[in-house]
Amino acid sequence: MTGYPAWDQDSARSIIAGLVHLEGAALPILHALQEEFGHVDAQVVPLLADALNLSRAEVHGTISFYHDFRTSPPPRRVIKLCRAEACQALGCEALVHDLAHRGIAVDGHGHAHGHTHGPDCGHDHSHAADIAVETVYCLGNCALGPSALIDGELIGRLDSDRLAELCTDAGVRS
Repeated sequence: MTGYPAWDQDSARSIIAGLVHLEGAALPILHALQEEFGHVDAQVVPLLADALNLSRAEVHGTISFYHDFRTSPPPRRVIKLCRAEACQALGCEALVHDLAHRGIAVDGHGHAHGHTHGPDCGHDHSHAADIAVETVYCLGNCALGPSALIDGELIGRLDSDRLAELCTDAGVRS
């Protein structure tokens, strides 16, 4: 995964200023901030509220509503594991079970040995570590399931050994 620069208030202001003219600018600005910094820092809430004439609660609500917005730096590796019906039929739940035995949490559930983190119901990503395993429903690769999107790369026919290798590559010890 590509490293991101540290959060910078001046750069954030510049991003906001460059997109504030758009209709419905909140989401494009938040996406641009996350693309630049890897997350949306809480410091942006008052900046964005002022720029868009919104309340801080509205900005915070937008950030917390959309589960793809991270509020702290992301882990080194993000695995989005498909758990839709086709991938279930091809064994993805066995992969989830195997991850649990290795101490790797899926969606923030399960024993994590302090090395992993996934989103919880509140979408708080404040303890990002080496790896996050998140559930998605359909990556459009049904014939080659179980499938996962790993650091943006689609991987099909995923098995326990390959998944363990990908976790180890991120610095997670199994």
